[in-house]
Amino acid sequence: MKYNFLGNTGLLVSEICFGTMTFGGKGFWEGIGKTQQKEVNELMKTVVDAGINFIDTANVYSFGESEKLLGQSIKDLSLNRSDMVIATKVRGKMGDGINNVGLSRYHIFQSVDESLQRLQLNHIDILYVHGVDKRTPVEETMRALNDIVLTGKVRYIACCNWPAWMVMKAQGIAEKNGWNKFVGLQYFYSLSGRDIEREILPLAADQNLAVMPWSPLAGGFLSGKFTRENPKPGNSRREEFDFPPIDKEKAYDIVDVIAEIGKVHKVSAAQIALAWVRQQPGITSTIIGAKRADQLNDNIQSTNIELTDDELAKIEEVSALPKEYPGWMVERQGEGR
Repeated sequence: MKYNFLGNTGLLVSEICFGTMTFGGKGFWEGIGKTQQKEVNELMKTVVDAGINFIDTANVYSFGESEKLLGQSIKDLSLNRSDMVIATKVRGKMGDGINNVGLSRYHIFQSVDESLQRLQLNHIDILYVHGVDKRTPVEETMRALNDIVLTGKVRYIACCNWPAWMVMKAQGIAEKNGWNKFVGLQYFYSLSGRDIEREILPLAADQNLAVMPWSPLAGGFLSGKFTRENPKPGNSRREEFDFPPIDKEKAYDIVDVIAEIGKVHKVSAAQIALAWVRQQPGITSTIIGAKRADQLNDNIQSTNIELTDDELAKIEEVSALPKEYPGWMVERQGEGR
């Protein structure tokens, strides 16, 4: 396992991050996964044994159950907390109370305390804002995030699912006031979802922010199970929870290419898809999730693959984003400079 610095910090995280969205199975999250404590402990042991030190969860995953199961597994397995980087998130609705949602100072402080109780920890290493809250000023959110870091309950702050302009606005506000800034970004990125290459990845490179892709297999669509000949393979969470949205016709073409490359390497299409994400410029740690240890081990093995220039070119041809304005004008006008 290799380790990368988390953006402009001295913190090292594994190039693979283990995501726990499959833990719990409460409410609509049941369609994603129903992994319970025994299986959670087995997965966590596999993770730690593989050298993965970066674990990602969120308060809304199964409405707190994911955090509870993760926290209990750390205790059950007697894992060394000082060797682990634990990330969770705040934004989603966590109860019936009218203020139990969003990115207000009130909800951020309340959510952190509740997450710590569920995780059975005394601090969170990375706290992500999980999405946009249109009703709360960005300045209030950034001030609250800075203050929660100063309490010692959170070490670093990061961002998930915000548009690039809003991330830059938040960084500017924090810079102006001498507050803690975002150190990383968590966004959907896969061969069938390369949208962040337009604005988010250039922003991350310019601001030296870590990038942690979620759903690198596009909700399992790039696992190799889904083909034009077999569009409903069964035993896949995407059949119950069709997310994130992708262009499936284009994705089928991508699967054909990565399956062929997988045959050359004698590995699954999933490993090729994960290897591609890992090898992209600016990627810090790719988030993988699993319900079973064999599935998890297959994904982890993707770190052993180095795609050749020829293979990368074949993948680029089938998966590249179409040109969009103003990108094509910037490229055109940049000639000769």
